[in-house]
Amino acid sequence: MNIKRLTSGLLGFPLVLLVLLIGNKYIVDIALSIIALLAMDEYLNAISKVCKPVRWIGYLSCLSIATVHIIPQENLNLIITVAIPTILIILFAQVIATEMKTSFKDIAYTFLGIFYVVFFMMFLAIIDGMQDGKILIWYAIFAAWGTDIFAYFVGCNFGKHKFSKVSPKKSIEGCIGGTIGAVVLMLAYTYFANTYWEMNYSYIYILISGVILSLVGQIGDFAASSIKRYVDIKDFSNLIPGHGGMLDRIDSLIFLAPFAYVLFTLL
Repeated sequence: MNIKRLTSGLLGFPLVLLVLLIGNKYIVDIALSIIALLAMDEYLNAISKVCKPVRWIGYLSCLSIATVHIIPQENLNLIITVAIPTILIILFAQVIATEMKTSFKDIAYTFLGIFYVVFFMMFLAIIDGMQDGKILIWYAIFAAWGTDIFAYFVGCNFGKHKFSKVSPKKSIEGCIGGTIGAVVLMLAYTYFANTYWEMNYSYIYILISGVILSLVGQIGDFAASSIKRYVDIKDFSNLIPGHGGMLDRIDSLIFLAPFAYVLFTLL
């Protein structure tokens, strides 16, 4: 067992709990924006091994998460839709302005990072601001971190069949165990929510959602691993002992966030 990993996880969870339970939607937006900045910095440092990213727009885009609930909600979807091509236009303008000293490769990797870190994480802020968002956001957290925790322990103790060369330490047994563990956590949480908070969530719907979100989150984990293998690094940083960097810790959570938003909207 990795003691550093366990200790940092136990210390970090109360902080997440405090922000989500006590902080209003504006505080949560600011906290997510700061997390996005840390994750973006790690991503840009990583890809700096293979390109010259446009750092200023990467960092600036992270601050947009703090404005999610400042912008009138009726205009939010329109602004997000326009923001994506606008960022792409700005990046190509950088290529033109620098007379191709900033290359297509540079802006392609930068754009991917903005979409991957900022756009995906923005859905966590949107979920938190939904009706019953303070309850729903925990389903996303349990799906991501529940999968990580159970996959880690099942994989360490029972993992015999390797899953993919993308992440050699992960096993098929760990992936299955992670999904089962996350779904059990989400169903237990549903019982608590229905019993004590007078919610009326369908157990079948949560079960299906849990499987989907857990699997998507694991693909997110593999996606992060593929980036790290491409640039030949073990972790994005050493910010969190035993876990690596911020992006290592939230890779599955941000990847499943858009899907969680759609599922919660239908719920």
